[in-house]
Amino acid sequence: MDLLDNTTILLLFSLCCLLLLAIQRKGTKNKNVPPGPTPLPFIGNLLQLNFKNLAGSLKKMSEKYGPVFTVHFGSEPVVVLHGYETVKEALVERGDQFVHRGSLPLVDKTNKGLGILMSSGERWVQLRRFSLATLRNFGMGKKSIEEQIQEEATHLMKELRAKKGQPFDPASLLSCASCNVISHILLGERFSYQDQEYLEVLHMLTESFRLENSVAGQLYGLFPSIMEYLPGSHQTYFKNLFAIQAFVAKKVKEHERNVDPNAPRDFVDAFLLKMEQERSNAKTEFTRENLNMTVYDLFIAGTETTSITLRYILMVLTEYPAVQAKVRQEVDQVIGQERPPAMKDRPQMPFTEAVLHEAQRCLDLVPLGLVRMVKQDTEIQGFAIPKGTSIFTVLSSALHDHGQFKNPYQFDPEHFLDENGAFKKNGADMPFSAGKRNCVGEGLARMELFLYLTTILQSFYLKRPPGVTKIDVTPALSGIGNIPPPVLLCLSPR
Repeated sequence: MDLLDNTTILLLFSLCCLLLLAIQRKGTKNKNVPPGPTPLPFIGNLLQLNFKNLAGSLKKMSEKYGPVFTVHFGSEPVVVLHGYETVKEALVERGDQFVHRGSLPLVDKTNKGLGILMSSGERWVQLRRFSLATLRNFGMGKKSIEEQIQEEATHLMKELRAKKGQPFDPASLLSCASCNVISHILLGERFSYQDQEYLEVLHMLTESFRLENSVAGQLYGLFPSIMEYLPGSHQTYFKNLFAIQAFVAKKVKEHERNVDPNAPRDFVDAFLLKMEQERSNAKTEFTRENLNMTVYDLFIAGTETTSITLRYILMVLTEYPAVQAKVRQEVDQVIGQERPPAMKDRPQMPFTEAVLHEAQRCLDLVPLGLVRMVKQDTEIQGFAIPKGTSIFTVLSSALHDHGQFKNPYQFDPEHFLDENGAFKKNGADMPFSAGKRNCVGEGLARMELFLYLTTILQSFYLKRPPGVTKIDVTPALSGIGNIPPPVLLCLSPR
């Protein structure tokens, strides 16, 4: 009897699933919507997604369904735009229609639509405009921040020399160096490399970036209402990020006690003064909540992404000693040993510039881009996209487009050099996204990468540890972000 009951229940469940599929397909029949694999109730296209390589899963689907297709992440349909031309059309040519931020459940819970990263509409417009202007005022892209990076490079070099050429994982030191630059702009202070509170914050940040791209983190994105109540590493992710937010809020409170209206010291001071100016505006976006979240967004974006990228560049140059030698030769010819590298050197170092761009292309740090949402009914490549639809503009597909790069899946600096050896730009080079919602810190990140790398190669040879014959640069995790594996390197003094 029990067996019969179970069989009946299974049959009824199967019939319900088929009925739901039929209703769903009927509802989309004759509508010019992007094609895609048939989703199952509740789990969507879960069975077709590889959580260890989401971008690879979407690439395979694009080969079957074309450059515009629909994938169901759980019960939510997401339109995927694949290939350079399609991504460019959305982000650059029709950026106004794709400027809104879509939903990422992991980040939605921590950010609550506040700040600059996950906001949309007028809030995003006002906060982005203010952030860009204020970051420029406090040196981003100017000589003053260049000098700050050069100074931080001296602290980094001291730490690297202390390793005495022995194998070590550079991740923590590189995080300290990149974080101190953005901390100077946001908070007006730098931290000692031995500051325990600071190191704990950086540890939580590094761990959270890894957890965000773990299987548990990606499952939360598919089934947040269920995963919210289950134990797992995603709970550690939230614990870490809320602790970082508390750290930022504490720093903001410290600023309030001694802000000078006539001499703002940093980004936080400037925002506090803007809040005072907007006090009588009932609709202002310059609130305490947006201040804390904007600083938090910029702090995270200005730390971990830059340090991961620099670590990857060091890994690649260790694995390709001939390329490393050519960069070092350019450093010796243009800069020499008598002075620190400066941004004025950059135009005279086309091979170094090509290596930096090529390493970022191969790293492919944010392969899917951050989710967008169309703000009005629109059409792309003949397919109707209803207002409010979530969109993944797959940056990885632009960075690895066969029409734009001769060897898209190989590290080859020649991708960014012309026949005369001069640096050449490529529109498909989108590691910071593109269009109106590209990364606000792109200029700062590129400055840091150039100055830190050239300073390191001015004084060190990058080598594999004894007995190691290959540095594996394949991502250890690949979800929303690509995370290189931990690695030991040797920096031998020249």
